[in-house]
Amino acid sequence: MAQAQEMTPGELSGRYLIEREIGRGAMGTVFRARDRATDQTVAVKILRPELIASVIAQRFHREIRFLRRLNHPNILPLLDSGQDGDHLYFTMPFIDGDTLRARIDNVGAFPLDVSLGILAQLADALDYAHSQNILHRDLKPENILLPGNQVVLCDFGVARALIASSNEDAVSSSGIVVGTPHYMSPEQAFGEGAVDSRSDIYALGCVMYEMLTGDLPFHGVSLMAVIARHANQSPRPIRSVRPEIPVHVESAIYAAMAKDADARPPSAAAFLDRLRSV
Repeated sequence: MAQAQEMTPGELSGRYLIEREIGRGAMGTVFRARDRATDQTVAVKILRPELIASVIAQRFHREIRFLRRLNHPNILPLLDSGQDGDHLYFTMPFIDGDTLRARIDNVGAFPLDVSLGILAQLADALDYAHSQNILHRDLKPENILLPGNQVVLCDFGVARALIASSNEDAVSSSGIVVGTPHYMSPEQAFGEGAVDSRSDIYALGCVMYEMLTGDLPFHGVSLMAVIARHANQSPRPIRSVRPEIPVHVESAIYAAMAKDADARPPSAAAFLDRLRSV
């Protein structure tokens, strides 16, 4: 059986006609597909084989059904999940547009007003999901879509689904890290202390930092080096790259990226308020 990443155009579960690959990441590979049941174009994410090996499929499907209750204009909804042989997958609406990652790679740093506009929509989505007791846990530019003037956050709660459906203590115990080290809070990276909504606030601060500088907060020769710098170092001052950025904006971003979760803004809206305050 071919691995998930090697999926070629064809049928999946007799329902989805796979057309082409449109992206890949730490969790799996995303394909554009046609849903024969609805005659709509969808995105199908097929999980990596390493993840599938540590996941109980029945539990995963139950978690995806739970996550389908999220209903917010800035959150890409989950439609369905299934298994076809060795392929475990979930589906989402297909949205034609850049990711924030592609936009940053193409244009570099954003103007402050553009960055604030994007962050405002992300903050609204995060606070809504947090009110439903659902964390993202993998907030990063690759998971942020920019169709027109709208901002849409995808893969919301999928990390939770993987952890909750794992047949081990955590998916990471099989060697898979749920989350992306370049945006991961210290407590999430090291598994120390509670991982709650403030971990998403940390990642949101990292995304805002990157929008304003065009660069990651931390680099390293390995992922563990990056994680260590998130835990022990301060990022390069934003105003050393963009001196026109107001002091209070820089301070708000550093507060969101505080090593101690208790020192971060208590919500995404509170972070946004600090960014906008004069």
